[in-house]
Amino acid sequence: MTRQKVLIAGGGIGGLSLALTLHQIGVECVVFEAVRDLKPLGVGINLQPNAVRELYDLGFGAADLDQIGVPVKEWALVGQNGQEIYAEPRGTQAGYHWPQYAVHRGEFHMALYRRFVELAGPDAVRLGHRATGYEIEDDGRATLVLQKDGQEVRETGTVVIGADGIHSAIRAHMHPDQPDIHWGGAVMWRGTSLAKPVRTGSSFVGLGTHAQRMVIYPISPPDPNTGLALVNWIAEVVEEDPESRRTKGWFKQVDLQDFIHHFENWTFDWLDVPAMIRGADVAYENPMIDRDPVSTWIDGPVALMGDGAHAMYPTGSNGASQAIIDARTLGAMFLDHGVGVQALAAYNDALCGPVSDLILRNRGAGPFGLLNMVNDRCGGEFDDIENVISKEERDDFMAKYKAAAGFARDTLNAAEPMISWETES
Repeated sequence: MTRQKVLIAGGGIGGLSLALTLHQIGVECVVFEAVRDLKPLGVGINLQPNAVRELYDLGFGAADLDQIGVPVKEWALVGQNGQEIYAEPRGTQAGYHWPQYAVHRGEFHMALYRRFVELAGPDAVRLGHRATGYEIEDDGRATLVLQKDGQEVRETGTVVIGADGIHSAIRAHMHPDQPDIHWGGAVMWRGTSLAKPVRTGSSFVGLGTHAQRMVIYPISPPDPNTGLALVNWIAEVVEEDPESRRTKGWFKQVDLQDFIHHFENWTFDWLDVPAMIRGADVAYENPMIDRDPVSTWIDGPVALMGDGAHAMYPTGSNGASQAIIDARTLGAMFLDHGVGVQALAAYNDALCGPVSDLILRNRGAGPFGLLNMVNDRCGGEFDDIENVISKEERDDFMAKYKAAAGFARDTLNAAEPMISWETES
C-alpha cells in the first residue's frame, strides 16, 4: 500500500487521528491546517471507550491520557432541585475493557500533533494552508485547492479527506446547496475552575432542566494537598428568541456577569454553582450548533470526516470520539479495499447513515433527553424519581443512546480490533 498519497484538509482531532492511522498502516499522507501556529485551545471533552480503544491501538496508553485528563467513573443526571434522576458507572467501572476519559481538548489535540510530527516528520503537517475546495482529475485522483499567504496552492493525491470542521470548505464544495448552520436556540458558556470534584470525584454531572442546565466534570486529578481539581463546566440556557442572537457572532470571550445571574440560586449542600463559575479566569460563549445531515460524505476520491461530515450537538459527549472512529474506519477500509474510491464508498456505507441519525438524536437532547421527560411529567421537581419515570424506562433510554452512538458495552467488548497491530508497517 505504499506510493499512495492521502491529502488531509484539517489538522484537528479527526485529521490528526487519521494521519496517525495512515502512518500506522504504511500510507503516506500530508495534513494541511489553516492555523499558522497550533495552540492548546478549548476546554474539556470526553473520549468514550470506543475511541479510547482506538487510541490504545494507536500506541497511546493510560499514562499518556493521564497527562491530559482523568478516567470518568460516573455519568449522572440531577434535577433542578438537586435530586438524582439517573446515574451509572462509566468506563472500566461499568465493565468496559477500556476507560472513558475526560480530557483538556487542547492538550489532547497537541498530543496527537506532537506524536504525528515525531513519527512522520515536520513536513507532514503544513500549517497556514486553508482549504478552499477540490477538483477531481481525469485520472481519478483528487486535487486539494488551498490558500497560503493569499496565494493559491494546489496539491494532488490519490484521495482528499475533508477534516476541516463545521465550516468545511470541502463539504461546501461537495454540497453547495446545503442549508446554513443549524441553531436551535441553546447558548453555552464554557470555562474551567479549580474546585473540589463532586460525587465520585470523577463524575460527569448534568444538572438542571432541558431549558437551563449545567454540565460539570473534572479534567485533572485533585491536588493531594488542596483536594482541588481543574473542573470543566458548561452553563446552558435555551433562548426564547433564537433569531435575536444571529448577528452577535458564534464564539466570543465574555464577562462572567453576562450570564451568572441565570445560576445565582443554584446552591446545594454538595455543590455551589455560582462560586464555581466565579472561580474561572475566563469564560467563552457560543451557541450550540450543528449541521443538517447530508445524503453522502463522498464525491469519488473525496470524503468528509469529523465535524466536516457530522457536526453535532455536544449533548452526547461523542463528537471527538466519532471523529476518531471515522479515522479508524477509513484506515480499515483502506486496508480492505486499497487507497481509492472503493474504500471511501465502503466508509460512507458504514457510517453516513447511522451517524446522520445520531445528529438528529442529539438534537433531541441526546442522553439529556431524560431531563425533557422529567420536565414534561412533573415540571422538573420531584420527591421520588420512581414516581416520575421508572428505573427500567431510564435504563432503556440510556441503552438505546449508547447503542446508537456505538459504545454499547457488550457489543464493544466483543468487537474485533478495527486495525490489528499485525498490520502496522
